[in-house]
Amino acid sequence: MKSIKNLAILLFILLISSCSSSDNDIDINDQSLIENEIIESINTNTTLTENERDDILYLREEEKLARDVYLNSFNKYGLKIFSNIASSEETHMKNVLSLITTYGLEDSASKEIGVFNNSELQQLYNQLVEKSNISLIDALIIGNTIEDLDIYDLELNEERTTKTDLLNVYSSLKCGSRNHLRNYYEQLTNNIGNYSPQYISQELFNNIINTSNEKCGNN
Repeated sequence: MKSIKNLAILLFILLISSCSSSDNDIDINDQSLIENEIIESINTNTTLTENERDDILYLREEEKLARDVYLNSFNKYGLKIFSNIASSEETHMKNVLSLITTYGLEDSASKEIGVFNNSELQQLYNQLVEKSNISLIDALIIGNTIEDLDIYDLELNEERTTKTDLLNVYSSLKCGSRNHLRNYYEQLTNNIGNYSPQYISQELFNNIINTSNEKCGNN
């Protein structure tokens, strides 16, 4: 990635230099300004801010947390919704991994189910599994809770970037999470349970559960 960026910078600078040699009207200070603008543009498109980097790495493990909790619930209760949505979360993990690869980051996710490098997510996972193991109703409530939290966090991520590739992934994952929330909520109410949002607004929650599933590409 770095070598490609450096080559692009060099080619732009050489191009400008060749043009300036045949046009004596271009001031050297103007040329330097143009070069700096080009370099700044390239750097902006190929590097991450600290917030963007942290958001991507956290999101990778957050999607893993969802998958691992749902796999635990499927193993305990055998309800198909848990395995179906766990498979979707696996796709979400791959989508985030593509960003990690693109920007040359080190993958933050452990290959071991139930193990997290982020201590906050490790603690949350332990709490969610413990709650899910109480009963099927509790496991479905946890499903709603995770998707509620995912939508909330993805909206925060969107506010901290202007990069199109990041926003596209966040939008796709958020679409998938809305579908998951609809499906978990329907399954919960069918089992005479109920859920109130803890992270997103009641208005947004009502809008999600009262609309049909969306087409979200690979999600």
